[in-house]
Amino acid sequence: MLNKINISTERRKLIVYVVLTIVTLAVFWQVNQYNFINFDDPYFVVDNTHIRSGITPDEVCWSFSTRFFGLWHPLVWLSFIVDYQLHGLNPGGYHLTNLILHILSTLLLFWLFNRMTGAVWRSAFVAALFALHPLHVESIAWVSERKDVLSAFFWILTLCLYVYYTEKPVIRRYLLVVFSFVLALMSKPMVVTLPVMMILLDYWPLKRFESRKDNLVLWQLKEKLPFFILSAILVIITLYYRGKPYYKRFPIESRIANAPVAFMTYLEKTFWPHDLSFLYPFSDILPVWQVLGAALLITVICAAVVVMVRRLPYLFTGWMWYVITMVPAIGIIQTNQQAMADRYHYLPSIGIAVMLAWGIPSMIGNENIRKKILFPAGIAVLTILAVLTWKQCGYWRNNATLISHALQVTKDIDIEYISSDLALLAEGKSEEDIDRYNKAVLNTKNSAGFYNNRGNAYAKLDLYQSAIDNYSKAISLKPDFAEIYYNRGTAYGECGQFKQAIEDFDRAISLKPDYVDSYYNRGTVYAKLDQYQRAIEDFNKAISLKPDYAGAYFSRGFAYLLQGNSKDGCRDAQKVCAMGNCQLLELARSQGLCR
Repeated sequence: MLNKINISTERRKLIVYVVLTIVTLAVFWQVNQYNFINFDDPYFVVDNTHIRSGITPDEVCWSFSTRFFGLWHPLVWLSFIVDYQLHGLNPGGYHLTNLILHILSTLLLFWLFNRMTGAVWRSAFVAALFALHPLHVESIAWVSERKDVLSAFFWILTLCLYVYYTEKPVIRRYLLVVFSFVLALMSKPMVVTLPVMMILLDYWPLKRFESRKDNLVLWQLKEKLPFFILSAILVIITLYYRGKPYYKRFPIESRIANAPVAFMTYLEKTFWPHDLSFLYPFSDILPVWQVLGAALLITVICAAVVVMVRRLPYLFTGWMWYVITMVPAIGIIQTNQQAMADRYHYLPSIGIAVMLAWGIPSMIGNENIRKKILFPAGIAVLTILAVLTWKQCGYWRNNATLISHALQVTKDIDIEYISSDLALLAEGKSEEDIDRYNKAVLNTKNSAGFYNNRGNAYAKLDLYQSAIDNYSKAISLKPDFAEIYYNRGTAYGECGQFKQAIEDFDRAISLKPDYVDSYYNRGTVYAKLDQYQRAIEDFNKAISLKPDYAGAYFSRGFAYLLQGNSKDGCRDAQKVCAMGNCQLLELARSQGLCR
């Protein structure tokens, strides 16, 4: 349609840039209103004291020396430090940074393929599919996945600079490529395959192989060796300095069996993005037919693209892009306890988009038919994806919506991964939560967390005995989980069973010595038993752990006043009044205890 209108190539490219930006913003802008998620976000941002100190020499050293479960990504930590300086703990600012990086990557991706091929609309399709696919929501809507969008930005920027270098191979341009690749490596280890992508692009669409037939291996080795060395260094850092794993280790044979199945599941969800979840539980036992069938299908596709490599080089490049970039995340080297994750599709999807953008037109010989069918068909597909992405994005609004959706679309969620501190009840729909947990417990081998959360739901309905029964069941399944003891102790306290409450708070503190809320609640129980000195000691401990704990100042001040210590009681009453709650001070003044 647009080809019939006399629009210059430069104007077409400008239209693409503008439309890609506007549409991506429209689909993802909602994340600006979303909360942090209790998976990894507390570690990366909310509870991380390092990011609050600014870009100081100490924090820069920390960023480069620390690892998150064995992964080294200093640039991610530095980006969060900058975000905190700009936004504090407002989650919208962090989400906005992720979105901006995603949009920039999309625009660079369009520039990359248009620069290499000159095909404006095909390049636009590749960029749009990358921008709007539902599988990519996780990478953008999850603050902790900054490593995805940041590494992708530098990955694509590196390839753009590489194409710029190939147009005029001078050392200055080459060093820019190396520098950008180093930044990508400092964002996420998954980018180690980038040197192979450069070789693929040399074959097609850059066609550099045609001019170097005589010394092909030596030329590639000389040009790409620094990149392979940098990748090897990061692989060594990642594999040999992983530390003690926090997750259950699966047998190597199970991981090998899972790899082809996960590989093909990603491919299935690329074309039919259904039942997307933030967690896909790992299965120790997969049907043999499923493993062999997936492996056979992968082999057949690989053989087909190799056979057609000379006639259809874009299929070879696209498929090998998908295969090679997926290898680091396929799970043979275990980094978590999932079978797969939507975020691992982020970069590999570009290869499938290339196959579609250049492969489908090659199947239609008549150019007029191509123009009449493919443009509206492409718009229709992208529109459907945009709607699905907008809907999928909504599930990431908060913990409650995320987990609720996961329970609806995923079976056998591993409760060891979904810990009890997910705040599933944030929306207050306790009766619905109870029904959901009842179903979940039946489908979960180790359901301690679900019993705990169902207990929380009962507690919100003031059904404390039912809550206690569920907490007790959770403790029998997981006796070393401090928060379950804390929850049961709180329920005991609400029931007036103070002795049992204190015993549970004692146990929670023994398991987690810095458990500030356990000290506070135990102090509250001691105060109800008129044991004011013990209560004050617990409030002191809570305040030492959390100096801005207004509730602890209020309760300690009240305990001091009941103890007859008006001096310290008034001091705490004034302190908590300065924090915004003057109720205790006004009460003390009405009794003539404070001025």
